[in-house]
Amino acid sequence: MNRIRLLSEQVANQIAAGEVVERPASVVKELVENSLDADAKKITIEIGAGGRSLIRVTDDGTGMSRDDALLCLERHATSKIQRAEDLASIVTLGFRGEAVPSIASVSRFILTTRERESTSPEGTQIIINGGTIAEVKAAGSAPGTSIEVRQLFYNLPARRKFLRTEETEAAHIQHYLTLAALAFPEVAFTFVKDGRNVWQLPAVKSERVISSRIGALRERLRALLGDEKLLPVNFSASLDEDNSVSEETDIFETASPEKPSASEISNLKSQIRIWGLIGSPGVSRATRESQFVFVNRRPVENRGINYALIEGYHNSLMKGRYPVCCLFLEIDPAAVDVNIHPAKREVKFHREFEIRKFTAQAVREALLAFHSESSTESKRWGERPREPIRLPAACDSRANLRKHRAMNEHLVAGHAMTRSRVPSCARKNPADAARSGRRC
Repeated sequence: MNRIRLLSEQVANQIAAGEVVERPASVVKELVENSLDADAKKITIEIGAGGRSLIRVTDDGTGMSRDDALLCLERHATSKIQRAEDLASIVTLGFRGEAVPSIASVSRFILTTRERESTSPEGTQIIINGGTIAEVKAAGSAPGTSIEVRQLFYNLPARRKFLRTEETEAAHIQHYLTLAALAFPEVAFTFVKDGRNVWQLPAVKSERVISSRIGALRERLRALLGDEKLLPVNFSASLDEDNSVSEETDIFETASPEKPSASEISNLKSQIRIWGLIGSPGVSRATRESQFVFVNRRPVENRGINYALIEGYHNSLMKGRYPVCCLFLEIDPAAVDVNIHPAKREVKFHREFEIRKFTAQAVREALLAFHSESSTESKRWGERPREPIRLPAACDSRANLRKHRAMNEHLVAGHAMTRSRVPSCARKNPADAARSGRRC
């Protein structure tokens, strides 16, 4: 009897869901990424009970036809890559084609979609329970896609038991939506929690010029996190113009163990642009929670970039404090690998030591520009003629001045005499002396 068996499609989807769907925030992340890849300009996210009972993501993107809507429920069905070579230069947020079928296999799932170019008001609605298609029907729908996820992990009680409290799960969802809203200021976001609007962010128009994009980012940051003194960063360099790596570069924690060879250097020719906003030297936090780093608009976690920020600030921060930043790294997609983490939270650069060096240099140049501007303003202030100090009208003459001094001395002497008449114990603690009723 054979002991090795081929698993069913439903079991395979639930296994894949264990990697893709860690918690409700993972569902929101995958669905919002699909909306952004579909060129949506307005996204509405609704959650209930921290995402346990309800997650609904509605967008006005390109939408899908009936056939595409059915095909997107199959594993590894995607419109973002076609060949294995496409994995070497990924420009979209999603690319695996596992998210939608994995989410549908562990929830009660409703997909409603309609193509943007369609002239008919009729769309497609698919109802799925635990990975099994219950109904496919025509339904009226606005252009775009709406995905509703209810009772997450209802068929996996062990996974549902390990979810955190509603407040904790909602905080994770809000943290990811903050990252998405910062990465795409030109997209309007609406976040509804338990029927109450948490935020409603309008789209911020910007041009392709970096100064315009920094202005849009500043406005979006102000709407989300409040107004703080932030410095603009605009830095660009060529990854192949400076191939000399010093000994100090070799100690980078995430650097490659070996320097690239001459052939590798000749093959890797790409530009890097670093732009965004960083906090002035007086703006810092006790943790790294206010550090937002994006690589080709993808929010990432990279220890090398975190250390580069500290290195760029050098002595401008106190020990134990971390800078506030929102930095965007634009690099050739072929020079970064985004397919190394199941949840796509981490990336690996092909030339990590240079990325870290240029990040620290960009931060350092922004701080130097700020200090030079501050010193220039202080010099301008020092060159202004000082106005003469004028005495009050009553103190113009020397006689009146002596009179005022004598009056002040008299008042000071009277205050000291009055203080000396008060018992010492009452002066130390008047309340205790009054309660005891005794004299000192």
